[in-house]
Amino acid sequence: MTNKSFNHRAAVVAGVTGGVISGLVKLGWENILPPRTPERDQTNPPQQLLQQVGIPASVTHATYSYAGHQLPVVSYMMHFGFSTTFAVTYSLWARKHPQAKAGSSALFGLGVFGAFHHILLPALGTIPAAKDQPMTEHVSEALGHVLWMWTADWVSAAVYDRLTRKTNQK
Repeated sequence: MTNKSFNHRAAVVAGVTGGVISGLVKLGWENILPPRTPERDQTNPPQQLLQQVGIPASVTHATYSYAGHQLPVVSYMMHFGFSTTFAVTYSLWARKHPQAKAGSSALFGLGVFGAFHHILLPALGTIPAAKDQPMTEHVSEALGHVLWMWTADWVSAAVYDRLTRKTNQK
C-alpha cells in the first residue's frame, strides 16, 4: 500500500536537509574510526573514482584552506553529493512507501554500504575487493552507513513533518 498524499517538494527539501546533516555525521564518524589507512587515503575512493573517468589529480586533490588546514574540496563535494542523493531518494521512497522504513533505515544504509563497498567500487577497481579490505574498514563503513542513514531518516522525518504540518494547517 502506498501513501498517495505525500508532498514531493517537502520530501525533497527534507531529504536534502537530512543528507547534509547526515553527511556531517559520517565525516565525524570517520574521524573517530577511520575506514582506511593513511596510505590508502592519500587518494581516497571519491578521488580515485573521478580519476578513473579522466579527471586529473590536480582537480581531484584540490583543496581549500581553513584555519591553516588544507581540506579536500572535491572529496567533500562528492561526499555530500552522495549523501544528499541517497537521503533524497530514501526520503521520497519512505514517504511514498512507509513500510520501507522497517529497521529505521539501518537496512537501507547497510544496503548502500554493501552495494558500493562490496560490489560496485571493487568491480570498478576503485577500491580493493571486499576480501582484500581490512576488517577495520568493513566495521567503520558498515557502522558509519547505519549512523548516516539513521541521521538522514531522523532529520528528514522531522523536517518533512514540520513542512507538511504548516501546509496542512492552511
